[in-house]
Amino acid sequence: MKLITFAVPSYNSQDYMRHCIDTLLTGGDEVEIIIVNDGSKDNTGAIADEYAAKYPDIIVPVHKENGGHGSGVNAGMVRAKGLYYKVVDSDDWLDEASLKTTLDTIRSHVEQGEAADLYICNFVYEHVSDGTSYVSHYRNKMPTNRFFSWDEVKSFTKWEMLLMHSLIYRTQALRDSGVSLPEHTFYVDNIFAYQPLPFMQKLYYIDIDLYRYFIGRIDQSVTVGNMTKRYEQQLRVMRLMTEAYTYDYINAQQKGLKKYLFHALSAIMMNTIFFTSGGKDNKKERKEKLKALWSDLKARDKKLYSKLRYRSLPAIISWMPFGMQGWISTIGYKILCKFVKLGQ
Repeated sequence: MKLITFAVPSYNSQDYMRHCIDTLLTGGDEVEIIIVNDGSKDNTGAIADEYAAKYPDIIVPVHKENGGHGSGVNAGMVRAKGLYYKVVDSDDWLDEASLKTTLDTIRSHVEQGEAADLYICNFVYEHVSDGTSYVSHYRNKMPTNRFFSWDEVKSFTKWEMLLMHSLIYRTQALRDSGVSLPEHTFYVDNIFAYQPLPFMQKLYYIDIDLYRYFIGRIDQSVTVGNMTKRYEQQLRVMRLMTEAYTYDYINAQQKGLKKYLFHALSAIMMNTIFFTSGGKDNKKERKEKLKALWSDLKARDKKLYSKLRYRSLPAIISWMPFGMQGWISTIGYKILCKFVKLGQ
């Protein structure tokens, strides 16, 4: 049995994908690795085929036209044969000892007939340029090394989030959630770490530093310049997140899940305000598009609009003039960047 399918969306990844794949291969025959060559113009496809020839029972190469990161995640999800599904970006990697622990844990649970819907692990920001790192963990938010429900999850504060890097979904529950990421869009990992959660009722947190997130390149999507430049894509992601579930649906969930879903929407809306108002170009257009996002949400779900606009994190700045929103949110994001050294 394949315990975990790892999807590796890859675009022009020839310079670093081998490190990623080699760490995943330490999982042996219990893992499936789907390398999605997303229309690369370099040797990414050839490297995927090379690995598939060497490890035919583990590696599955997929060659497709370019559709962006979300398209790669979707392609892996459709083809996955593993009991669980995890996305690993081609410039990131997994800690090999932690992967062994994760597989041992899941295997033990499967053998006992009580596996979780969602396994959660820590992830680490790896600053390759200076050799430093920052661990994002959840040990103060949820029980460790035992099964639990959302009712036992404590409130997340400020920018604490469950990110794609920390999640291992049961494949069938993930499919049941109906999540399908938009193509040619950055920041779709926000959707992937949000929409499936109501379908994950049995949780298990392994307090280990599994996922290693490469950080620090100037071309990465999390830099201030790239984020404000791609504001329209963030607006698209935010709109899709607010369309996924109504206020009434969220409000009817278990207490812990309800609080987390509202928290996630609030945090991503703050990001969206920053993306849009923080840019120095096309100020009038940016202002109108952010206004349209709020207006559309108000017309579609007045209670969710009220929750996000007046009773959560965005309420801190959403009443301010547009230029001041950009100034305040940019300062806040730069402080966060400095804290975990995301790059600016």
